[in-house]
Amino acid sequence: MSHTLLLVDDERKVIEFMEPFLRQEGFRIITAASGKEALDKAKQFKPSLVILDWMLPEMSGIEVCRELRKTSRVGIIMVTARIEETDKLIGLEVGADDYVTKPFSLRELAARIRSVLRRMDQQDMVHEDKLVRGELTISESSCRVWKGGRELQLTPTEFKILLTLAARPEVVYSRLQLLQAAGEDDIYNDERTADAHISRIRKKIEDDPAAPVYIKTVYGFGYRFEQP
Repeated sequence: MSHTLLLVDDERKVIEFMEPFLRQEGFRIITAASGKEALDKAKQFKPSLVILDWMLPEMSGIEVCRELRKTSRVGIIMVTARIEETDKLIGLEVGADDYVTKPFSLRELAARIRSVLRRMDQQDMVHEDKLVRGELTISESSCRVWKGGRELQLTPTEFKILLTLAARPEVVYSRLQLLQAAGEDDIYNDERTADAHISRIRKKIEDDPAAPVYIKTVYGFGYRFEQP
C-alpha cells in the first residue's frame, strides 16, 4: 500500500529537494507551507506521516505537532537546523516520532520514514482490536475506553452504544437502533431513554457536552459519530 506523506516547509527549495525523491520511492506527496495549512491538509488528506519543519510562519512546527497529537496518531518526523539535544527532546516530548537535522541525505530521510511507518504498523497489529477515534481509544474485547490515555468509566449500556456509533462513523442510527444494540429494547421502549444514555456518554467523552465533537444529533433521525 502506498503511503501518503505531508511535507511541511515554508522554503519551496526544501520541498523541491525532498518531493521528487520521495515520489520516486513510491510515496504519495502533499505539501504545505505554513502551520495552519499543514493542519488543514492533515485533516483533509489523513496522511500516514508528516515531515514537519520546526520554523514555520504563523505557528511553529512544535505547535503544529502538539495540535496534531490532540486528535491523531499520524507519524511525525521533525526536520530542523537545531542541533542542541534539548531541542530534540522538546520535539520528542510533544509527540514527534523522530528528528532529522539539516543538512540531511534523502536516503537517510527515506530510511527514517520507513522505520517510523514500520513501528506504526506494529503498534496497529498489537492494538488491532481497538478503535482509535480522535483522542478516544475503544477496546471491544476488554469493554474499556480511554481518552488521551485516561480510562473512562462507562456502564455496559453506555459502552455498547458508544461502540455501535464509533464503529461506523458518519452512519446515522435511530434511537431505537441504539437501544437494540445495547440490548435494552425489550425493557425500555421509550426512545427518550436513548437520549438519556447519549447525554451521560457525552458528559464522559466530550470536553464540552453542550458542544459535542464526537456524537452529533441528527434532528428528526437520531445520532451519528463524527471523527474529529
